[in-house]
Amino acid sequence: MDILLLDALVPEAVTWLQTRHSVEYRPELADDPIALRKVAYKTRGIVFPRQTVVTRGFLDFLPKLRAVGRLHVGTDNIDMEACKERDIKVVHANSANVRSNAEYLLSSLLLLCRRGLVSALMGHKHPSGQIGRELHGSTVGILGLAPAAHTLAGMLSGLGVRLIGYDPAVHHTAPVWERLGIQPVSLQELVSQADAVSVQMVYATRYRGFVNDKLLSACRREQLWVGISRSDLFEEAALAEALSDGRIEACILDGVEPGFVGDTSPLKGLKNLFVTPRLGAYTREARLRASWYVAHRMHEAIGSPQSGLDSLPAAASPSQWPEPDLTV
Repeated sequence: MDILLLDALVPEAVTWLQTRHSVEYRPELADDPIALRKVAYKTRGIVFPRQTVVTRGFLDFLPKLRAVGRLHVGTDNIDMEACKERDIKVVHANSANVRSNAEYLLSSLLLLCRRGLVSALMGHKHPSGQIGRELHGSTVGILGLAPAAHTLAGMLSGLGVRLIGYDPAVHHTAPVWERLGIQPVSLQELVSQADAVSVQMVYATRYRGFVNDKLLSACRREQLWVGISRSDLFEEAALAEALSDGRIEACILDGVEPGFVGDTSPLKGLKNLFVTPRLGAYTREARLRASWYVAHRMHEAIGSPQSGLDSLPAAASPSQWPEPDLTV
């Protein structure tokens, strides 16, 4: 086959690919590396799910491979150097779920502000007696200027929120702060002034445990936290203590690494920590954008130049989805 799909594209994108290449959808192979190597020996393109790790050793079994694709942001489960050495193009829809992640963060903030709504929707006759809050007039700390932060900033500004922000990789004099309407502050000022904190830092190993006891000791009380960054950014014991002593009133995190809230974790059982299974990118619209982007780029990478971008449906053209402005 030309293209092997281990992750599901929208049906329209699959049909489009099938008119140009031989395509098979075999999601069961994602968890069976031995069977996958046998089936994919002559495959030129593979779309991998989030959980599959693409190693140098794995690529040695795929001499015909020209492209690997992912519908999700990030390439931390792909050996990028090995792909470069083999001239294998890595395709990932890095902007397809920017808006969906921003809306996830906004909805999480709203839910934490008005938790009584959740109780009522769950059928509780006597929802939480805790009085709600309004985002309007509050101060929200933007920790990290990942693409979702750019969209979130506009949403929060429209609600009358004061925005302050910090990113270890962006200087406080960079034009991006003014463009987004965010006042740059120090890290300590962010956690001491904000009523709520939204975390969307781009993760790197040097940031492991970035949110630690020293930082959280400066939190103003009853703060709300939401985040879509990797949970490795948080020091578990420090976060657990802040959630337990009232510095952080409640926290929602989207997707965590194994063991983060496991049996031996100090976070296990905390009733004011809520973890969702990577729902930030899980919308129909994000899946549609990601599917078409990956379909076109995979087609482009493995050949058939006679059927190019002009044969894509207008609504599916990647040119319709401009990359977020990350100029700093």
